[in-house]
Amino acid sequence: MKWIIDDIRRGWAQLHKAQTQLTIFLITLFGGLVYLIAGYAFRTDSILSYLRITRGGCRTMDNGLIIALFSGMIFFSLTAILTIGEVQRLFQARQRGAWLEAGRALRWSIFWGCCAVGICIIALLFFKANCY
Repeated sequence: MKWIIDDIRRGWAQLHKAQTQLTIFLITLFGGLVYLIAGYAFRTDSILSYLRITRGGCRTMDNGLIIALFSGMIFFSLTAILTIGEVQRLFQARQRGAWLEAGRALRWSIFWGCCAVGICIIALLFFKANCY
């Protein structure tokens, strides 16, 4: 029974590390951005609009815009995963003392994070202009 208490203590200690807190922050940030975009994206659904479940609506979109939004969703998912992966690579490189690799991982994590946030901002601006 003591091993359960030890596992809980180790898990609690892990939550106090900066690495874990940064990873949780990134997941929360990307989750919040997805929540904001999903609020607008559900307004574009014609079935929800017909059932009057949504609180607003959007202009009808042609196939090109729908494909662009779908592709943007895929690219956002990939860049968010790449950001978290590069941050983990940064932590591992710092633990090993590989400072050159850590610098590269830091640059790539900033780049992919900015790309992910940029894709979300573009999607939010698009929905803000086309939805009411």
